[in-house]
Amino acid sequence: MKILHAAVAGTLESSDVMVRIEPLDDPEELDLQITSSVEKQFGAAIRKTVLDILEQQDIIGVQLIVDDKGALDCVLKARIEALIARACDIDYLPWEGQK
Repeated sequence: MKILHAAVAGTLESSDVMVRIEPLDDPEELDLQITSSVEKQFGAAIRKTVLDILEQQDIIGVQLIVDDKGALDCVLKARIEALIARACDIDYLPWEGQK
């Protein structure tokens, strides 16, 4: 999937996550920046979730900034899916095809 423009999803409220994405000049590069209030305990799990979603959607050539305030994994996934939809100008997500 190709990221067309910058987008943002989420908030900086407690138990939420704000994610920002924008395309990079190099279509093969991935610049992932994660900050989290629970990074010591869950940093590796957050990184894995983010990378899994990007791989599943075949997204590269982007800068993705994750500012986590203790969001649950399901919230992180939902925010990233909304972000991708906004950045790709997708009106709906194909829920039936997802695992």
